[in-house]
Amino acid sequence: MRYPKLALLTALAIGIPMSAMAAGIPVTLYKNPNCGCCDAWASDLAANGFTVKTVNTEDLASVAQRYGVPENLEGCHTAIVGGYVVEGLVPAKYVKNLLQQRPAIKGIALPGMPTGAPGMPGERSGPLKIYYLESAPAPRVFATF
Repeated sequence: MRYPKLALLTALAIGIPMSAMAAGIPVTLYKNPNCGCCDAWASDLAANGFTVKTVNTEDLASVAQRYGVPENLEGCHTAIVGGYVVEGLVPAKYVKNLLQQRPAIKGIALPGMPTGAPGMPGERSGPLKIYYLESAPAPRVFATF
């Protein structure tokens, strides 16, 4: 195509869905081979236009440590997306927000395996907080859903 920027601006102007804009964004997901919620999270990302490569491991603690995830922010898996660490069951919408904002941080985290997060069945008991992964005395909130 002769004018790729024009094509992109035209696509944005006519409202091509964000999932189409995210198409092909690679995700490397480190997970326990027996974790169904991680598989469901990967399916949610794929449904939102990401391409997920799964790496099964029995030693998730060392993966989280390698990527600098503090123990208090560990989730059930660690993913690498666009140069960022995405820890836990962060909804695709917030992964896209991270990639659009491009903050100067290591990544984001949804600690634990909270009910109602993508991949976890059941109703949320209240708002869930996604935290910045950064060097700070106390975690700051990236988003609440």
